[in-house]
Amino acid sequence: MPRPSEAPDGFSHAYADVNGVRLHYVIGGSGPVAVLLHGWPFTWIEWRALMPLLAEQGFTVIAPDLRGSGDSAVPAGHWTKRDEAEDLHRLLHHLGHRRAFVVGTDVGTMTAHAWAQAYPEDVTRLVLSEAFLPGYGLEEHMNPATGGSWHFGFHARSELAAMLTRDKEESYLSGFWSMMSRGGITGADRDELLRAYTAPDAMRGGFEHYVTLVEDGRAARAGKPVRMPVLVLNGEFGLPQQVLLDGARQAASDVRADTVPDAAHTFAADNPHGTVGRLTHFFTTEPVA
Repeated sequence: MPRPSEAPDGFSHAYADVNGVRLHYVIGGSGPVAVLLHGWPFTWIEWRALMPLLAEQGFTVIAPDLRGSGDSAVPAGHWTKRDEAEDLHRLLHHLGHRRAFVVGTDVGTMTAHAWAQAYPEDVTRLVLSEAFLPGYGLEEHMNPATGGSWHFGFHARSELAAMLTRDKEESYLSGFWSMMSRGGITGADRDELLRAYTAPDAMRGGFEHYVTLVEDGRAARAGKPVRMPVLVLNGEFGLPQQVLLDGARQAASDVRADTVPDAAHTFAADNPHGTVGRLTHFFTTEPVA
């Protein structure tokens, strides 16, 4: 597989073997740790424009590729958000840290919530963005018969979806990139994403994030509401925030909301300066009870 694209200035690529899987991550900066979890069909690249800005504000920034995505390994079989959370818990401790601000978007939001439920001591504050939570509203939006999105069911048949999109990766993914972005995902970003998603088994690896969503929902409902401060953050032109808030308020006890202007689903790429302002405000102000 070709080498990943160059990391931002002051950042470097690295790998760690944790929880039986090899994870790729990009790291830089110094200070309190902020972990950024990407969505689908993206990799750490989704955060590239934001990362140096967040480091300038005094944070150590870690942007991993979730298992199955980017330059992380694609394990055989299926895995849950709880498995992904275990990866990240172990990665954080492998790097010598005990706590982090955790930011998730899209499927990364689902993983971030699972991490906060499983290891609340790891997560100082939690940002949930641009995703419905399994167990707290996602299921309704997975059913096309009631107006939900068709792609959830298709992607959940990961092997079939990978077979049907083989040699059509660019055609399939480019529609999502265009729909989700307000111009922040550049041509260079698309080239890097296409490199990642045309690697052997990479499309299946991405689709695997959808396979266990019903199981993820049952696990989330069986757990306790998270008690660290939670921010629901959305792009101005992203998913409807009120629906996300309704779910988050069931899943967490201390929730507030903010919006990144002039941004869509990929808010951190579309408006990185607006995003860094909202994140640093949330990270550094007193919790709102």
